Amino acid sequence: MRLLILFFSISLLAAEQRPNILFCMADDWGWPHAGAYGDDGVKTPNFDRIAKEGVLFHHTYVSSPSCTPSRNAVITGKYHWQLGPGANLWSVLPIEHESFIHLLEDAGYVIGQNRPKTWGPGKIESWGKHHGKAPAGDTFKDLAEFFDKTEAEDKAFFFWLATSDPHRGYKKDSGAKSGIDASKVHLFDHYPDSLTVRKDIADYYFEVQRWDSLVGSALSLLEEKGKLENTIVIMTGDHGMPFPRCKGNLYDSGVRVPFAVRWGKNLKQGIENRDFISLADVAPTLLELCEVPVPKVMTGKSFVNLLKSEQSGRLEETERPYAIFGRERHTPAQEKPNMGGYPSRAIRTQDFLYIRNYRPELWPMGAGNGNTNKPGQWYSDCDGGPTKNYIIDNKDKDPQAKKAYELCFAKRPAQELYHLVKDPEQINNIAKDPEYAAIMEKLDQQMLKGLEERYDPRAKDPLYGGFDVHPYFGGGGGKRKAKK
Repeated sequence: MRLLILFFSISLLAAEQRPNILFCMADDWGWPHAGAYGDDGVKTPNFDRIAKEGVLFHHTYVSSPSCTPSRNAVITGKYHWQLGPGANLWSVLPIEHESFIHLLEDAGYVIGQNRPKTWGPGKIESWGKHHGKAPAGDTFKDLAEFFDKTEAEDKAFFFWLATSDPHRGYKKDSGAKSGIDASKVHLFDHYPDSLTVRKDIADYYFEVQRWDSLVGSALSLLEEKGKLENTIVIMTGDHGMPFPRCKGNLYDSGVRVPFAVRWGKNLKQGIENRDFISLADVAPTLLELCEVPVPKVMTGKSFVNLLKSEQSGRLEETERPYAIFGRERHTPAQEKPNMGGYPSRAIRTQDFLYIRNYRPELWPMGAGNGNTNKPGQWYSDCDGGPTKNYIIDNKDKDPQAKKAYELCFAKRPAQELYHLVKDPEQINNIAKDPEYAAIMEKLDQQMLKGLEERYDPRAKDPLYGGFDVHPYFGGGGGKRKAKK
């Protein structure tokens, strides 16, 4: 593949004309937590600027709502279920899967990152030895050091700007102390309206705002160096926020992410696109923009035509009629001796969300009885925190908390169907309603076809167990903190 890239490099743009790329990815930042999406409880002036001066995407979905598989889909241009152990959190990425960032490097780009979470968490030693370096190259303190210590000043560059924000844990009351009004935070309908929950979300907002400031610093540096106008800037997150029924879940609160792109005068300002795109589409899109051949093994689909359009709205209703995504093992959180995950797939159209839970006898967020595979696990597919504690502690005392517990932690049926026009928050499962039986069957077949086209082993064998045998190198996760 690399020889092929070098062969074709003679036809690439001249070095001074190639676009630079600044790819900015937060850790656990989900939709709709940005000012550009109408959330007035959080201040994201830099994301809003990118959206205003470029293209704001309203329907961007991850391949999987878990860090490692989501990021693997970005760097490989393949859906996570194609990646073997790379479909799971805290595992390994097989050496046969290439990073599109390396393909840019082969074509003459200088590459780098500011922290080693382009991929992961997991183990990458054998992959790195085979490919020569990490997926986004060497690690630098920041973008300024990248310029100081490389040839990026004179050559086209790719830089992955990463952060641990807004991943847990949070400093308690950091949101309130920074001036965030807990009464204005976006409260999903699956939460009880509790001050504890609102303050927890405010703490999350504090880290979202810190992340936005980091991106702002990078934009300022690019402006100072006169590089901003020829730099493709993408700002997004790897999945939903680390709260119940968000991260690790196939609802919009778990798989839908902020996404905006800026590229100076090359893109019309203020475009708002409403087509369905996947983070697996990022690699082929950037390769096409940089005139680097897109490997045929990539199942992601370039959205260059959407970026370059001067129209807002849905432009490819027939070509992009849905988003498709799923999940495998997040943590080995089921009751012993089951070391597997909670396998699920979903299809999201304009009007419906349909989910297949292949093992409904299992716990969607892991077991809560302590009889699990790692010490201290407690619904460990859901990150620990005040919201999780509040819901579980009050499920027998407060009707709102009881409803939240059923939605967030209780076992789920094999099929879920949500009418998004009537139920945008995806709360009321209508899968058993005879009125929607034909629609559900159509969505099931549409999803199956999409999975087959994207080489998902579960398309032919819904109970495929191959993902559950791969190593897991992480800890227990989701542990309950002792009460004071």
